[in-house]
This record gives sequence, C-alpha cells and structure tokens, in this order.
Amino acid sequence: MTGREQSPPRGSRLGGGRAAQRAERRESILRSAMELIAERGYRSTSLAAVAERAGLTQQGLLHHFPTKELLLVGVLEARDRWDLASAAAASGVGRTELLAQLVDYNATRPGIVRTYTVLSGDSVTEGHPARAFFESRFRAVREALADALRAEFGEVLPGGLTPERAAPLLVAVMDGLQLQWLLDPEDVDMPASFRDFLVLLGAGEEPADRPDGPSTAG
Repeated sequence: MTGREQSPPRGSRLGGGRAAQRAERRESILRSAMELIAERGYRSTSLAAVAERAGLTQQGLLHHFPTKELLLVGVLEARDRWDLASAAAASGVGRTELLAQLVDYNATRPGIVRTYTVLSGDSVTEGHPARAFFESRFRAVREALADALRAEFGEVLPGGLTPERAAPLLVAVMDGLQLQWLLDPEDVDMPASFRDFLVLLGAGEEPADRPDGPSTAG
C-alpha cells in the first residue's frame, strides 16, 4: 500500500504573545516536516528543506529543533497529539475499534510509520536522542491501553487476559505489523491482521468476508 499520506489539520491561529507565536511556529515546522516526510521519506528530508517549507531560515529552525533527530521526535510527538485529538472527537465508537481505525489511518501514511519504526529501533542504543521519548511513550501507551481495555471489558477480557497482560501484546502486534507491512505491503494487510488479533484477544468480531491465508500444512 502506498496511499498518499494526510497532513495534520491546520488549527486556528493561536492568540498573540511571544509564547503563542513560538508555539505556532513550532507547529508550522512540524506540519512542514510531516508533509516533506510524506513526499520524500525521512532520510531525504533535510533541515534546510523543512526550514524553506516553513518559511524560515535554517538557523531559525535550529532555534526550535537543534538536530534532525529532535525534529523527528517532535514530529512523532505531534502525531500522537493529533491522533489523540481525533480519538477524543470520536463518539459512539468502542475503544478497541478506535485502535483498529488508527491502524487503518496509519496504512495511509507510510512515511510517518517508517520514521517511527526506524527511530524506535535506533532508540535502543544507549545515549540515542530519542531513547527517553520512546521509554516514556511505551510506558504511557501500555497504561493507556490497559485503561481503555478495562473501561470496555472490565478486569478480564473475553479471551481471559487482564488488561495489563493484554496491553503489551497490543503494542507488540501494532509495531510488529507496521514493520512487516513496510517491508512487504503487498502481502501484509496490516488493518485486517490487526482486527484478526483483536478476535484472538476476544475483543473483536470475526470478519465474515476475511479469506483464510495460504495453508502451511505439509
């Protein structure tokens, strides 16, 4: 799948004041970076190109994001904020269905998913600039998923796991599917496979039209 990625929504302009102007400029930089990553991929997205797209000098951009790694972390943080805002706006949708919809959405933005996947893998290196971000993010995501599962199913999921035991599995499946999908998008249907996993957890319904995969029997 190589669908065109969607840029984050452009909100209303912030109020006056130096702090508000600084925050608005950071958002403009992050939007520009996300657009360029969608168009070129993160390796081909330079700080100079982001600065030009945002209407800044490269020195002006470096005032907000001193390194490319920190800019990419900022993009991922902004992506999380925008995703949370979209989820908060949804109504009448179960929490696991919101997760499935997020996987659907990620399938439309391979550049951002690729940036996340590479940075998260690189962050296991001691001293990597993104390490603290991913350590904190994974803890927060596990807690948030456990809370979401508990709110929807109570203390035990239909498949028998507690929310705390299911949460790390959800994270692992989402990230693992992203890696497989990036490597082989024609063969790995990421949204459908994630819904299959929800069925295994007892948190989803078996799709009526989901074809069986190829047999591995000898």
